[in-house]
Amino acid sequence: MTSSTSLRELPWATEHLGLTLTHVDSAVGLTVPELIEPGLRRNPRRAHLLVSTVLGKHLPTEPGVVISAGNTLGDLVAEVLGSDADPVVLGFAETATGLGHCVAARLHARCYLHSTRRDVPQVVTFAGFEEGHSHATSHQLQPTSAELFANDLPLVLVDDEISTGATAVDAIRALHRHNPRSRYVVASLVDMRTSEHRDAMDVAAAELDVRIDSVSLAQGRTELPDGLVESVTALPDPVLNGVAERAGTVERIDLDWPTTVPDGGRHGFLREDVAAFDHAVGSVAAALGDRLDSRRPVIVVGHEELMYLPLRVAEALSASGHRVRYQTTTRSPAYVLNEAGYPLRRGFRFTAPESGEEQPRFLYNAQWPDEDAVVVVMVDAPADTDRLTSEGGLLDVLTASGTDVVLAVVSGADPARLRAAREGVSS
Repeated sequence: MTSSTSLRELPWATEHLGLTLTHVDSAVGLTVPELIEPGLRRNPRRAHLLVSTVLGKHLPTEPGVVISAGNTLGDLVAEVLGSDADPVVLGFAETATGLGHCVAARLHARCYLHSTRRDVPQVVTFAGFEEGHSHATSHQLQPTSAELFANDLPLVLVDDEISTGATAVDAIRALHRHNPRSRYVVASLVDMRTSEHRDAMDVAAAELDVRIDSVSLAQGRTELPDGLVESVTALPDPVLNGVAERAGTVERIDLDWPTTVPDGGRHGFLREDVAAFDHAVGSVAAALGDRLDSRRPVIVVGHEELMYLPLRVAEALSASGHRVRYQTTTRSPAYVLNEAGYPLRRGFRFTAPESGEEQPRFLYNAQWPDEDAVVVVMVDAPADTDRLTSEGGLLDVLTASGTDVVLAVVSGADPARLRAAREGVSS
């Protein structure tokens, strides 16, 4: 940020609390302030939130922008690995499940897997690791078979941002215990590590006797003022779940998905799955597009880790002439403030739709500038419960705010049938 920037142009959290995101370097001409905005959260372990402008999580974003960011990151990985590499890719839940899939697609990766916080009893947990600063710390890896990662191919770990690198190192250690390999690449949209954090990753690489490279669209620094946790705690309680005079409407559409085609990377996505996945995306997008009014803008909202499929559907809707933005719900309880220069202007808190889940979930912004958008909420079968429409559910709080909603339920892959189909191919 240049010295000529006026106070009116500063992000709200920078101007009022001193939380500053500084650009240091970039390999692709993008700056840290272009890629992330400073947000806040009431968390004693970490009171700041880096809100990505290209990820499609907290901010409604053009699907092409999200995919382009993933492609560019994938290209940086390819430059580091070389043309002969045949990598496998791991994306971090929940934020980078879609980004990791974009990188894997760009690399034509042999296998893509993302960590998950949803326990699927039909699938054995292969490994796990912890995320120290997160609101939901435990990551599980649940591929249909551990053999998907049983190789010495380069492993690319993808996250939206690297703050310290500790999560990536913990993941590398956990995976290395199960299946040692010689090379890892940590890829992120922004890398905000200090020199001490980089040294710690180098030490871990030496201990494991492996090579760990890092790539990002931009590198920067997060400057935290003293007392930020206390300052955020002292702010007025955020206003969530606004109520409008007119309640919105709900329309449901059930979208069939082949049971043996993965609907994402939770249980592993193979290079051989690409053609069938692309065909299924086209069918789902066409069926959904037939039910939408092309004159109204659309915000496609994926549910938590279900990011890549809704992103690709949003991309297809855009290609067919709809005005589309894309984002997802989240477990992250961020601070909402309706002030210019602050990225989280509107927020919804709702009951987790999955049975047995007790912690609330969140959706931020979900607005189209100066127009009344239709929000397409896309969920898979485990999230298709009465909790969606009951009091305090996602559809309840959205319609109470005056939002018209289309609930798009994707039947999704069956983990047991997916595993059986893969075992049949390999036998």
